[in-house]
Amino acid sequence: MQSLWNNREAAELDNDLLKLRVYSSRLLGQETDLVLHGGGNTSVKATSTDLLGDTEEVLHIKGSGWDLATIEAPGFASVKLNTLRRLARLEALSDTDMVAMQRAAMTDPKAPHPSIEAILHALIPFKYVDHTHADAVVTITNTEGGEAKIEEIYGDRVIVIPYIMPGFLLARTVDELTRDLDWSRKEGMILLNHGIFTFHDDPKESYNRMIRLVHAAEEYLCAQGAMALAIATGTTPVDHPTLAKIREQVSLKAGRPMIARLDNSAEARGFADLDRVSAIATRGPITPDHVIHTKRIPWIIASGETAELDAYENAYRTYFKAHRTAGLTCLDPAPRWAVWPGQGVVGFGKSHRDARIVTDIAAHTLRCIQYGEGLGGWKALPADRIFEIEYWELEQAKLQTTGTTDTPLAGKVALVTGAASGIGRACVDSLLAQGACVAGLDIDPKMETLSKTPMAKGLVCDVTDPDALRTAVEKTVRTYGGLDILISNAGLLPASQPIEDSDPEAWHRCLDTNLTGAMNLVRHAIPYLRHGWEPAIVFIGSRNVPAPGPGAAAYSVSKAGLNQLARVAALELATDGIRVNTIHPDAVFDTALWTQAVIQGRAASYGLSVEAYKRKNLLETEISSRDVAAMACAMVGPVFAKTTGAQVPVDGGNNRVI
Repeated sequence: MQSLWNNREAAELDNDLLKLRVYSSRLLGQETDLVLHGGGNTSVKATSTDLLGDTEEVLHIKGSGWDLATIEAPGFASVKLNTLRRLARLEALSDTDMVAMQRAAMTDPKAPHPSIEAILHALIPFKYVDHTHADAVVTITNTEGGEAKIEEIYGDRVIVIPYIMPGFLLARTVDELTRDLDWSRKEGMILLNHGIFTFHDDPKESYNRMIRLVHAAEEYLCAQGAMALAIATGTTPVDHPTLAKIREQVSLKAGRPMIARLDNSAEARGFADLDRVSAIATRGPITPDHVIHTKRIPWIIASGETAELDAYENAYRTYFKAHRTAGLTCLDPAPRWAVWPGQGVVGFGKSHRDARIVTDIAAHTLRCIQYGEGLGGWKALPADRIFEIEYWELEQAKLQTTGTTDTPLAGKVALVTGAASGIGRACVDSLLAQGACVAGLDIDPKMETLSKTPMAKGLVCDVTDPDALRTAVEKTVRTYGGLDILISNAGLLPASQPIEDSDPEAWHRCLDTNLTGAMNLVRHAIPYLRHGWEPAIVFIGSRNVPAPGPGAAAYSVSKAGLNQLARVAALELATDGIRVNTIHPDAVFDTALWTQAVIQGRAASYGLSVEAYKRKNLLETEISSRDVAAMACAMVGPVFAKTTGAQVPVDGGNNRVI
């Protein structure tokens, strides 16, 4: 562990207490061995002047829902320091009352909820307080004789506190144990099985104390030969079909679609292949704080059969019954991560972000477990202490405020072809807005930029290449765990030609793209859609199917063939619960098929202005890509849950079709 403090950068902050707090908090947050995804918290004591000119001491402390790696000044809640100190003197304080009192003592009611450890921060008699869940420190405390090892490493440099549930009880315990203590003689405080605090009036020194103390723990682990990790050799192909089945089973247990994120790294596979992985991986998390993301233990996958997950569910319900108190309702019994021998580790979440958090925590967990084994044996807190946090009302409230919003397609996985522009891109945007994870395919190289969008993956792919399509489908499953939605949109419109003068090459290129490409896409997707959540296919057809025009033989025939493909697919896939429907758009002018010159030429041929030509339908309305995308999202959502084989026009009403 090395200090990242930069004197020049810090000097530019003009000794502003809160700016320096933000700066050093971000330094801590950059070190994933210190904090992960909202873990840990920091604070600074300062004075604040309100609109009435009254000045008082406040504690600026990290607010709930913020991450130290990216925190800004608005991420700190400012709480009246005197109120926090008075709360610490109470004999008892419920969690609900603590939150209410802290909230009432905030100087800005619009700020986030203060950390549940605000009272403890207030009691520590220094301006700056840093708290992390450093892997090395917590690993050592999660071994047999961990407290003695901590004393061996630090001597009297730190205060050692036994594990106490965070919140008021922890603050009061620390207060009682340290009333006669000279804090100036200590560099930090170790909370067994939980984390580490450092403190000082100088932000640099408080930060550097954290680095020094954690570095000492890392050196101890190295000296004991405990930092060896199992690393798998070679590469292992991902078992995509089984991954999709695993995601399906976990989703069923959770009662909603879940994203499955596979860590197939050499480190993850090395851990998964350990002989005793079932015994060591199921002893509990690094710190109880992780349990709201990961549950207490992972699912150890043997064959991936349903009976295995049934056994996990039964064990979870038994755990709940053994520790529940009045008023608690059992959470969904689905695992949040799994150890998969031969493949690695899988994280499950309601969104891609949630699944990423789980896999990140799992990656650190598997290292710490191995470090702990090398130090005499991994020994997490007992199940009842973990349960306290998993079902703690404050943690449950935190999940409600920071969890995934139940948008219509949350947790679902979609694949869209022709996704770089027009209808395809509109479908991608609409799916993302409704909570789905989306893989967008297009022959345009700019498709790769889609990967910069959260929950999206852009893949350059020529739909006339069957192998490229298969690879793209597998990459989608590899990224998100399965496939629920398929929107076949890629197509081309050749220049207008009468049949007599038609270009054979253009004919074959049009059929290969519009029809054969769609067939190959569906062929490769079906095995994964069978394990999808309420799976659905949407084909983007054309008004030319029911009402073709002269000079468009290749396009009309390809779209007519696509229409028949959709009808046959609806017949064949119904028994698998896969819905297949078709949209027939017309005159969607904001697509690459229509240049301004072509639109002007067509309008002139009808003796109409461009605006009048765009509205040349019964409803006299302009049709956009977004309109088609809205219909596509409706077809893959609950509105069309009991509809298959339908053909729906999005054309404003065409008199020839009607």
